[in-house]
Amino acid sequence: MLSSFFKLKELGTTVKTEILAGITTFLTMVYIVVVNPIILHSAGVPFDTVFMATIIATVVGTLWMALFANYPIAIAPGMGLNAYFAFSVVGNNTNIDYRIAFGAVFVAGLLFVILSLTPFREKLIESIPANLKHGITAGIGLFIAFIGMRLTGIIVAHPENLVSLGNLHSPTVLLALGGLAITLVLMALNINGALFFGMIITGAIAYFTNQLKFDGFVAAPNLPKELFIFGDPITAFGDVFQYGLYAVVFSFLLVTIFDTTGTMVGVAEQAGLMKGNKMPRARQALLADSVATTVGAAFGTSPTSAYIESSSGVAAGGRSGLTSVVVAVLFIAAAFFAPLVSAISGLAAITAPTLIIVGSLMLASLSKINWNELDEAFPAFLIILTMPLTSSIATGIALGFISYPILKIVKGKYREVPFLVYLFAVLFFYQLAFLPH
Repeated sequence: MLSSFFKLKELGTTVKTEILAGITTFLTMVYIVVVNPIILHSAGVPFDTVFMATIIATVVGTLWMALFANYPIAIAPGMGLNAYFAFSVVGNNTNIDYRIAFGAVFVAGLLFVILSLTPFREKLIESIPANLKHGITAGIGLFIAFIGMRLTGIIVAHPENLVSLGNLHSPTVLLALGGLAITLVLMALNINGALFFGMIITGAIAYFTNQLKFDGFVAAPNLPKELFIFGDPITAFGDVFQYGLYAVVFSFLLVTIFDTTGTMVGVAEQAGLMKGNKMPRARQALLADSVATTVGAAFGTSPTSAYIESSSGVAAGGRSGLTSVVVAVLFIAAAFFAPLVSAISGLAAITAPTLIIVGSLMLASLSKINWNELDEAFPAFLIILTMPLTSSIATGIALGFISYPILKIVKGKYREVPFLVYLFAVLFFYQLAFLPH
């Protein structure tokens, strides 16, 4: 039943592999149920409200991705977008509280759904030049490896060079490096589920060295008390007009489109699921994050996005929507095991080795870039460089999209550039030059 519905044989995978892949993805991204409430709480949103809204949005988007698109890609509230919501939209505007801001996210989500129902986003995926696609995949790889090293303290902030080597004697750093070594050994021995078992062994070491502690395991979830945190949809549209939140809606829309599109293309390419320049079932996949953004805003969380941590599940063998089903089920369980989830996700050293290793695997895309042509190579290089350095997938894509047509025009190859690339080059330039980001 499961095998035929998710086409496991056709995709060269098994139920066991998909389950392990789903657990791996869940463990690398479950931090969001703790981090997202902390960030949005700084904007005045109650912690319990965001905690449940995060889980609801994640489950809705990830199940949609699983059942309608059959991709091993998880959806959850996006990092970066939550900070923009808390510190730029709410924090910098004393007359806008979080309820009004959630209304703007809801409006952006509805516009997102409409765009996803049209051929527009599918055409966008097909219009992205091949070298930029490869650059996006490699850039995401560097980004998640950077995240893994930064969260554990292997690299730390530096007043002059921005980053430098951390304290290698720190217990957290030693745990992360030990976990990295263990996982690499398991992978070198071709052990199935090496990434997952690496996290389990690292977690066990953390527990016996008193770095991982549990203050209880089970807690009853606080269910949402209202369907729309901002009142109702009519109020949401009214607030956008009343407070002039057009730029906010546009920023959410533009960043979310490219954050998710870029991640989906990168993960699908890593999994070998792209058919030439096309992404099969693209419309169903792209609807997942737009529906999740709309639902999440209604309950009280910032826009969702496809998660780059999904690549860890793909590296563990995940190839179908069954991986995503496992992720969604585990997030449902997380609602009842908040103390346990909080303890594990609070120790980055357990999951960081997986992020670092997956980052290295995604750099295989570098070999596919045409480095001999400056007009093809430099935009891809710009994407790869700026994704980790700006901590933004969308910003990396923006700079790649802006530089690509400029170089093509200078070299007299302007006819090679698809119209949508020109269009978004202009939109990205406007966003970076004139809008907050």
